[in-house]
Amino acid sequence: MSQERRDTRPKLLQAMIDAFGQADLRKKILITLGLLVIFRFVAHVPVPGADLEAMREFLAGGTSAGSLVGMLDLFSGGAMRNMSIAALGVYPYITALILMQLLVPIIPRLQAIAREGDAGRARINQFTHWLTVPLAVLQGYAQMILLQSQGIFPPGSIGLSGDALLPTVTMILAMTVGTMFLVWLGELITEYGIGNGVSLIIFAGIVSTLPVMIQQGYLAQGAGDLWGLAIFVALALAILVTIVIFTEAHRRIPVQYAKSLYRGGKMLRQSGGTHIPIRVNSAGMIPVIFAMAMLIFPGVVASYFAAAPGSDPNFANTIQNLFSSTSWFYWAMYFFMVMGFTFFYAMIVFQQQNLGETLQRQGAFVPGIRPGKITQHYLNRVITRITWGGALFLALVAISPFLVQNITGVAVLTLPAIGMLIVVGVALDTMRQLEAQLMMRRYEGFLK
Repeated sequence: MSQERRDTRPKLLQAMIDAFGQADLRKKILITLGLLVIFRFVAHVPVPGADLEAMREFLAGGTSAGSLVGMLDLFSGGAMRNMSIAALGVYPYITALILMQLLVPIIPRLQAIAREGDAGRARINQFTHWLTVPLAVLQGYAQMILLQSQGIFPPGSIGLSGDALLPTVTMILAMTVGTMFLVWLGELITEYGIGNGVSLIIFAGIVSTLPVMIQQGYLAQGAGDLWGLAIFVALALAILVTIVIFTEAHRRIPVQYAKSLYRGGKMLRQSGGTHIPIRVNSAGMIPVIFAMAMLIFPGVVASYFAAAPGSDPNFANTIQNLFSSTSWFYWAMYFFMVMGFTFFYAMIVFQQQNLGETLQRQGAFVPGIRPGKITQHYLNRVITRITWGGALFLALVAISPFLVQNITGVAVLTLPAIGMLIVVGVALDTMRQLEAQLMMRRYEGFLK
C-alpha cells in the first residue's frame, strides 16, 4: 500500500486497519468483542417466575421505585428489564469499589495494605470481590421484595420462609452468580483484551439499549412532532460534545525537578520540568450515582406506607410525589446534591494522593511555591477552584433529562445522562489504550 493512498484515508479508519494488521492487537480486539458477545447472551437468560410484561409497564410508570430499577436496568444493559440472571449487572461490584475507596483512608489497617504496592492493591481487590458477594445477595433480595410489591412477582412468592424459601434462594443465588460471572468476564477483558473490562461491560449494556429506546420513542411520538424529536437529538448531541470537552479538560500545574550530575569530579545541578494534569471533572460519574441513590431512597421507602390508589392520600404519598422523577423538587435536589458529592469525592481522592508530600520526597517543586505543606495548600486551592467547574458541569448533565423534556416536549424519551457520561468516559479511555498500543508500533492513534 502506497503512502499516498494511506494519507487519503480518515485517520480513525486507518488506525483501525493498522490495529487489525497487528496479530497481537487483532487477538486482543477479538477477545474483547467475543467476551462482550457472551455478556449479551447471558443478559437474555431469564430468572423463572417473573412477569416480563408487568416489569416493562413498571419501568415505564415513572415512579420512584421504577426510577431506581431503571437505573439498574441501564447498568445491566436491559438485563433487569428481561429479569435475567445478570439483572444485577456489575452494580454490586461498583458499590463495593466505592465503599473500599471510602474505607481505605478511614481504616488504618487498609491504609497500610494500600501502601504495599502491587501486593497491597491485589489484597484490596480481593477484599472488594469478597464484599461484592454479600452486596449482591442483599441487593437481589431487596429488588425481589420491591418487585413483588409492584406485582412483578405473585404475592407470597418471595420470602425466606415456607414454600417461598427455595425459589427465593434459587433466584438470589442465580443473580449473585450472574454478577460474579460478569465481573470475571470484565477481568478477562482487562487482562487479555483492550480497555477496562468492567467499564466495557457497562458500556456495551448501555449502547445495546439505545436502538430500542430510540425506536420506542419514535413509535410513541410518531410523525406528529418530528420537530420535537429533531430538537431532542440536537440537544443530545450538544450535551454529548460538552461531556467530551469537560471529560478531557484539565489544568496543568508546572513542576520542576532538581537533578544532580557528576562530571569531571564536579557536581553540576540541572533542572527538568514537567506538569501535573488536574482534571476539571476528577470525580467522574460517581457523584451522579451517589445523588441518584440518595434521592430515590425516600420515595422507595414511602411507597411501602403510601395509601392505595383511590383512597385518601397520606404523608407517605406526599413524600412519594416529592421524590418522583416528575417533580421539580426532585431535580432541584438532584442538582445541588451532585454538586455537593462532587466536592466531597474530589477532596477525598486528592487527600489520598497527598501530592505535596509526594513531590517533596521526589525532589520536585511548583515554581514560586515552597515545598511541603505550602505546596499542598496551593494545590488544594487550585483543585477547589477547578472542582467548581466540574461540579456545575456534572449537575447540569444530571438534570439534562428534565431540561430537555421541558424544552422539546418529548416526554416518551429520557436522555440517559449517566449513560452518556459512562459511554464517553469508557470510549475515550479505550481509545487511549489502543492508541498507546499503536504508538508503540509507530502507528498514529485514534486521538491524533
